[in-house]
Amino acid sequence: MAEQWQPGRRGSGREARGEERRESILRATMAVIAERGYRGASLSAVADRVGLTQQGLLHYFPTKEALLIAVLEARDDWDTQHASAPGVEPWPLDLYTSLVEYNATRPGIVQTFSALLGESVTEVHPAQDFFRRRYESVREGMAATLRSEFGDRLPGGLTPEEAAPLMVAVMDGMQFQWLLDPERVDMSAAFRALVALFRQGADG
Repeated sequence: MAEQWQPGRRGSGREARGEERRESILRATMAVIAERGYRGASLSAVADRVGLTQQGLLHYFPTKEALLIAVLEARDDWDTQHASAPGVEPWPLDLYTSLVEYNATRPGIVQTFSALLGESVTEVHPAQDFFRRRYESVREGMAATLRSEFGDRLPGGLTPEEAAPLMVAVMDGMQFQWLLDPERVDMSAAFRALVALFRQGADG
């Protein structure tokens, strides 16, 4: 039975080499999915990209579905490592701004995430449950952030729970526009402008 991989786990010696191999597989998978979509991405294509046989790849991730979920979990883990501040809960709103700016430096990962998100709305897609749980968690986290910054009512009268889906929609929706036209769409600037609107309303 293949050892279960946990994002961000580190070891020494053999474990460290195994972790490095897993991360290289995940990055190769992201590249293949970005090029071909999830349905067009094969295990053999990923294995070829990292210099493994398909059987060798299955030692690390026993199924294509397991590899897909590991890719999505790793992406969120990398985001958390970049944006989190030790001992801070909920995240300050500025950390979300920093995360959007960070995503603008890694189009390949954003493209993979966006491709999988779009495909996940189709029937019985293996990532559907992941995205459903993820959005529930992200909305809750955003609502906690907004309540921490603005209280129980935001400028305009929305509650944090009402405003949170709108903020998340801007964060992820701007990614699609940016990927399609990066020269004309600045997703970082767009999110900063939205945050500024809320803060100006609170100051007014």
